[in-house]
Amino acid sequence: MKFTYLPLLALAVAGCSPATKSGADASAGADVRFDAFKGSFIEALWKQNPEYASSQGYHKYDSLLVIPNAAQRQSDAAFAQKYLAAMGAFSLDSLSPNNQIDLRLLRNELRASRWYADTLKNWQWNPASYNLGASVGDLLNGRYYPLDRRLRNISDKISHAADYYAAAKANLSTPTREHTELAIKQNAGGLAVFGAALADSVRKSGLSEAEKKTFADRVAATRAAVQGYMDHLKTTVLPTGKFRSFRIGKTLYDQKFAYDIQSHFTATEIYEQALTHKTELLHDMGRRAARLYPKYFPEQAAPKDTLALITAVINQLTLKHAPREGFVDAVKRQIPTLVAFVNDKKLLTQDPSKPLVVRETPLYMRGSGAGASVSSPGPYDTGANTYYNVEPIPAEWTPAQAESYLREYNDYTLQILNIHEAIPGHYTQLVYANRSPSLVKSIFGNGAMIEGWAVYAERMMLENGYGSNSDEMWLLWDKWNMRVTLNTVIDHMIQVDNAPENDVVTLLRRDGFQEEAEARGKWLRATLSQVQLSSYFTGYTEIYALREELKKNQGKEFDLKTFHEKFLSYGSAPVKYIRELMLAK
Repeated sequence: MKFTYLPLLALAVAGCSPATKSGADASAGADVRFDAFKGSFIEALWKQNPEYASSQGYHKYDSLLVIPNAAQRQSDAAFAQKYLAAMGAFSLDSLSPNNQIDLRLLRNELRASRWYADTLKNWQWNPASYNLGASVGDLLNGRYYPLDRRLRNISDKISHAADYYAAAKANLSTPTREHTELAIKQNAGGLAVFGAALADSVRKSGLSEAEKKTFADRVAATRAAVQGYMDHLKTTVLPTGKFRSFRIGKTLYDQKFAYDIQSHFTATEIYEQALTHKTELLHDMGRRAARLYPKYFPEQAAPKDTLALITAVINQLTLKHAPREGFVDAVKRQIPTLVAFVNDKKLLTQDPSKPLVVRETPLYMRGSGAGASVSSPGPYDTGANTYYNVEPIPAEWTPAQAESYLREYNDYTLQILNIHEAIPGHYTQLVYANRSPSLVKSIFGNGAMIEGWAVYAERMMLENGYGSNSDEMWLLWDKWNMRVTLNTVIDHMIQVDNAPENDVVTLLRRDGFQEEAEARGKWLRATLSQVQLSSYFTGYTEIYALREELKKNQGKEFDLKTFHEKFLSYGSAPVKYIRELMLAK
């Protein structure tokens, strides 16, 4: 359901006095000018940042490779300064509510880009931010252009690979050990992009023999550049032992939270809410475990300690899981069930024309600690595949490690994961976002809204009967939601309070009932990111509160499907701005 202010505006104009009508005309004129500005800004942004453009499905500049050197950083700074100054010509009160949000989003985007470059300076300490294989892999797998054109774009792009990696080496100054090790792993995966599959595509293409020869030479040079970067990290950077901490501290954390999350809560307020919610979840888990214990442990006395009671029941439930070699297939099999449930319960309107492809996570994306993710084509390429990336059990893992992981993603939890990542979670939300009339809201997606919707979708599905309202499903959702809650807690503990690994793992295992492999993986992920782990709980808390507020306001008139479709119609805007629009009279 697309939300529009046009009928309200027409009614207002019809009953205005001449003076008021003049003001309305002026407001409409401001919106027209701002809409034109947005179009020109976005086009300029894509030329300034071709990688960002490609990720959103805008492929005009696919052949360009930005060299991440000092000259480019100066160009980026001038770009931001120019367009922030231009935005000063628009006042919030002169624009429609939708455009007010777009103006806020654009200002935040440019200010955040300058903060990242000038204050956080992650281009100096994160070697993993340089990986040419990732962008080339996406172009090769895409379907926006015919193969020959995609290959020509790739050929032009990688012709500057040596300059790209030379700039990457020059940028590095006291990196973190964790991001250095990740860079080596992901660039090794990126190196695989320039292997047999790409060569086979070139052979089958309609490129001329001269083009194929040039392409082959450029691939060889690119492989040498990637390998040279990896060798530099292995033989020059790692042996020095001179690393900065991966922790960014309270000041930077609070600033990053404000730019990335865009919540009306501060980082500290969200942290405190998460601690409160942890207590509430433990109480509910205790009640459900007490009801389930006699079923799974007949004629045995239940442990008096609540944590021990919950642990015993969870350990029994998690014995049901997919086989090691069948984990990805188990994900694929569940998707049709979720589609049917959403349709039967009329929770929202789905679009079967938008393909969802479950695949093993590409090598160049592995190693960050995220076992599953979604890659969406963006608003310009809405007919392209959305990929649900599922990381298979690593071949080098021992049977004990694999069993620990599979028990964490047991038969119950795997269904919740698929709700979160696919239907009606990330995949569904991003399909709606791509249909938003505001490109700004779709492009500059707010991570807390995106992750928050996926977490909200889990609870909403169970509230509507998914899993037959069983204590088993609800208990393991509580455990899963505890994970979301503890993500926020440990993010703050690690980045702000300097918590050591053992303290974090102990908390995740004791209060989060997580398997050893999951807890260690979460520690790794928390060392490689900042704030992102807090986005889930923040967005979920705000979305659920908005729904409950609207239910209270609307009473019997409240309709869940209408709420979902209106909420999703605003693209991936911050929840605090969507709330303003949905509560507006």
